[in-house]
Formats: sequence, C-alpha cells, structure tokens
Amino acid sequence: MGSIGLFYGSSGGTTESVAQKIAAALNSKGFVVDVINVANASKSAFEKYDKLILGSSTWGMGDLQDDWENILGDLEEVDFNGKTVAFFGTGDQETYADTFLDAMGTLYEKVVDSKVNIVGTWPTEGYGFSDSKAVVDGEFIGLAIDEDNQSSMTKKRIADWAEMLTSQMA
Repeated sequence: MGSIGLFYGSSGGTTESVAQKIAAALNSKGFVVDVINVANASKSAFEKYDKLILGSSTWGMGDLQDDWENILGDLEEVDFNGKTVAFFGTGDQETYADTFLDAMGTLYEKVVDSKVNIVGTWPTEGYGFSDSKAVVDGEFIGLAIDEDNQSSMTKKRIADWAEMLTSQMA
C-alpha cells in the first residue's frame, strides 16, 4: 500500500496525540505511516510522499498552528499534482463555533488548486458549530476532532476514518 507521510502541527499536544492514533489505526490496516512534526519538516519532506495526511489545530479566532505558519511558504512551493491528500483538524466547536477547524480549511486551500486527489471528507452531522473554513459542499474536508467537548467520540471517529482511508488511499 505504500507509505504515507502524516504531517501535523501541535502546540499543546492534542493534535500530536491524534496524529499518533491515526497512524496506529492506519498501520493496523497495512499502511506504513511516517509521523512527522511539521516543525521539523521541509519542502523535500512533503515531496517524498505520494500520499499525505496534513493535520493542524486551530488557534485563537481561526489561526493556523504556529509551526504550520512557519512552513507555509515551503508548503506553497510543493508540487501536489498527482498526490493523494487527506486532512484532519482539532478544535473547540463550542468556544470557537464560528471558526471551528479553520486551520484545516487553510491547509486545504493551499493544495486544492493542484491536480491533487483529496480523500477523507467527513460529515458535519454530530457537531455543533456555526461556521468553518473546513466545510466544503456541506462536508468537512477531513476528519474533525474536538477533544475539548467530544473526546469520547475520538476513538470511533479515528477508526471509522481509517477504514474509509483504507480504500481511498490504497
């Protein structure tokens, strides 16, 4: 099935923990997932993989996590044509209902104009938010995780998403 580069940015540890859980779920399905903290990544690291998962927490009023902000210029130079890309995001849908998972939407905007195969869209049902840059055509563009308000749902959401990605990234 090939290897997947899972790149994450995490300031408080939540997104890193979710990244590790996603990797474990996909590894159990036969994938080889390299988990990379974007703080230690470069343009060449992204180019190494044909299959990528990009994950970020959302900070403040919809801001991208700091390590992603620092590498955004490099990310804009990556040729995503022909790559398969999935996204995940962590955020707080109650406190930041009008910017829930905006960082995931920002990452999506950086790659969507390429000839890239976006996989892993996720339903918005079961979440309580008013607006998000991560919603396109009525669905999240990737896995939506809210450890602040719905931590009891994280394990099942990751398992279901990994199952979905098994066929979409094969």
